[in-house]
Amino acid sequence: MKAKLYSTLAITTLCLSSLGGAYAASSEQNDALGITDAPISLTQAVVAAEQHIGGKASKAEYEQDQGRWVFDVEVVKGDTVMDVEVDPTTGKVLSAVPDKMDQGDDEDREGGDEGEG
Repeated sequence: MKAKLYSTLAITTLCLSSLGGAYAASSEQNDALGITDAPISLTQAVVAAEQHIGGKASKAEYEQDQGRWVFDVEVVKGDTVMDVEVDPTTGKVLSAVPDKMDQGDDEDREGGDEGEG
């Protein structure tokens, strides 16, 4: 009787683990697909951010921030780099703050810059 219970628990645990992995994989793949629901385009968000700061965009992405979808645009003006969040529904700039050096950039470097010199 205990053996059957342990077998059932083991199978249930394995099933839940695989579902969690499948969910993680699908949620990573679906981040980019979320942009199809945004009324404005990435290009429009970049233009709004550039006009707000008066600089040029160097990077832009569609991502979740604190449970909401936003366009995150990095804009360079002179020696200053600003992180600008743009509302994907209205195209309105939600915030513009100085970029914190290397914040989030480690992930970008992990795949490509190692070993270059």
